[in-house]
Amino acid sequence: MAVSEAKRGERVDSDDMTIAYVGGGSREWLPNLAQDLALADLDGTIRLYDVNPESAELNADFGNWVQDREKATAGWTYEATGDLDDALDGADVVLLSTQYDPMETFVHDLDITEEHGIYHAVGATIGPGGILRAMRTMPEYKRIAARIREQCPDAWVFNFTNPVHFVTRALYDEYPDINAVGLCHEVVHARQRLAELASEHLDVDAAREDISVNVKGINHFTWIDEAYCDGTDLWPLIEELADDEEGNRTFTPEDLEDESPFNDEWQVSWELFRRFGALPFAGDRHIVEYATWFLNGGKEGLNRWGVKRTGSDFRAKHWDPAESEQTTDVTAWMDGEEPFELEASGEAFIDILEALSGGERFVTNVNMPNRGQVEGVEHDAVVETNAVVSAGEVRPLAAGGFPRPVRSLVQGHVDTIETVVEAARDGDVDRAFEGFLIDPQVRTLQTEAAAELFADLVEAERDYLTDWNLDDADVIDDV
Repeated sequence: MAVSEAKRGERVDSDDMTIAYVGGGSREWLPNLAQDLALADLDGTIRLYDVNPESAELNADFGNWVQDREKATAGWTYEATGDLDDALDGADVVLLSTQYDPMETFVHDLDITEEHGIYHAVGATIGPGGILRAMRTMPEYKRIAARIREQCPDAWVFNFTNPVHFVTRALYDEYPDINAVGLCHEVVHARQRLAELASEHLDVDAAREDISVNVKGINHFTWIDEAYCDGTDLWPLIEELADDEEGNRTFTPEDLEDESPFNDEWQVSWELFRRFGALPFAGDRHIVEYATWFLNGGKEGLNRWGVKRTGSDFRAKHWDPAESEQTTDVTAWMDGEEPFELEASGEAFIDILEALSGGERFVTNVNMPNRGQVEGVEHDAVVETNAVVSAGEVRPLAAGGFPRPVRSLVQGHVDTIETVVEAARDGDVDRAFEGFLIDPQVRTLQTEAAAELFADLVEAERDYLTDWNLDDADVIDDV
């Protein structure tokens, strides 16, 4: 099952690890990571770099505060720095997790696109919003990859920044020998859902760790064609559930009014399984942006399948700790205003670090360039499959191919991604528009209308697209 071409690097020292965190002012992921690291069998130093130094300094204070909790078993020291090279210098591991102010970017991706008749569900990784996010993010990540090549060329680099497939591809495009892995928890959440279904219908006590699947695709558009619970084949159960009440529920906007946008009913996944014989294995809110039939009909069309749009108002509040349940106010913990309990987040990243340092081998989903692990998808495109992580090595597993209709869907999105990646090499806006134009969401528009949408998005986010040759773009001039 293993693909022969693995990523091999240095075995990470579990007793003296140096982690550089680019985006170390994170308001959500760093608070979870600090807790996971405090409970891990690892020790070392974490350097937090952020363009907002105050946020990095606050998180450094929090990380060191967590280390002083009674339940902490590891030995970590947190440092904040305002210099990227200082953060990267000699690092063993680099974490990438950044985001631009959504009020100046993400909100436009959603609202302008809707004004032009396209009803995004999320707008983060594909479609008009996802492509604009890629255009403003990839140039910066190419610069980061260049600094990694100079400061820590052998480091293990883990990218959590969306759109994961675009961004991870940009890292390799700049530095082909980089040891970069894109990570996402969508497959982890889907395994948890299968564990719950197995527990409910097979009278077993299943946990996420008991579920093994053959996962393949691209980030947020992964599929499985095998699933087991502690050795028991789950495919008969999946086929049964797809045809009974579990897989055939419908919803109204009123049903979802009080639900979180992250709520996942799996009705899109069941429908695609019935049509194509393979089961999508990411959240429905992401799946619909790749399998775009479900976006037709606006809010009612989307809600019918149990999917609630992640709107611009939510994104704006998400940026503000005082407004968002998803954004952690670490100051409230440290000041005693909110109770704090040191506990693991359940993310797989710590298991990866422990395996790379010589601990127990670990199998998890990763995003890496296609070197044969997925059949029918072009070489070097970033694909998502399982991989075996062991001391100094990440080895993707051969996952096979897809039914023809699914392959067509996946490869179409790969063509969009690769076209925009190629355009980013010299900032060719017209070439980027070609990738934009072939996106399935955009194909619902006439070409002139698509050009107007693209131009409006570019104009609204011009300050974040300075690496692109906007002044020489015919698509902008012609609108």
